[in-house]
Amino acid sequence: MTEKDARDLFRAAYENRYTWDSNFPGYSADVTYQNGDQTYTATARIHADCTFEVSGIDDEDAKKAIEGQVWETAIHRVRRSFEETHGKNIFTLGDTDENGAVEVFVKGKSMGDRYKVRNNEVSLVHRHIRNVVVTIHTYSSHDTGSGYLSHRYDSVYSDPETGELKGGKSDFEDTYEKIGDYYVLTNRVIQTEDNGKISTQTFGFSNIAMLKPETVPA
Repeated sequence: MTEKDARDLFRAAYENRYTWDSNFPGYSADVTYQNGDQTYTATARIHADCTFEVSGIDDEDAKKAIEGQVWETAIHRVRRSFEETHGKNIFTLGDTDENGAVEVFVKGKSMGDRYKVRNNEVSLVHRHIRNVVVTIHTYSSHDTGSGYLSHRYDSVYSDPETGELKGGKSDFEDTYEKIGDYYVLTNRVIQTEDNGKISTQTFGFSNIAMLKPETVPA
């Protein structure tokens, strides 16, 4: 298969991701964060431009944890064209695994990155991000009818030179709900195993309300 075949395969899966369109108004939500036996509450607001804020919480560590998840939620729903993100990359195909996933290798701007594509979805992400490599396997997804959202997946961070793990392996389970015209995250459970110890964090988003245009900053 040609470089064009590899590019077309990956482009189709990339464009099949669920993202928010240009009419997305932003929304507010109450957040409940459980970390072990500790529970925290806060309010989050994601604006139309996908900037965000978290308020109503004093504990700085808990606030940072919530901000991290709200940022992850927003950044992955931003709609960017394939050319904007991958226009300078060259793609080649690798092997097909036992599950029917086709490996896609990247050269060019994102040299060293690789992916797997199965059923028009990206099932593996292996990316160099600054001084670490993140590897994400996706095991199931939500079909929204206008793109897919990952449901169950895991992630590990490793050293790009040695391959040594940085921290433990985290397993995620996400639940989404359609509010108005848009799917938004309502629950995320993260279970992390590090040096034989297992910890669980749960982020719940409730009382979700889409913002009115006049409340969105210009």
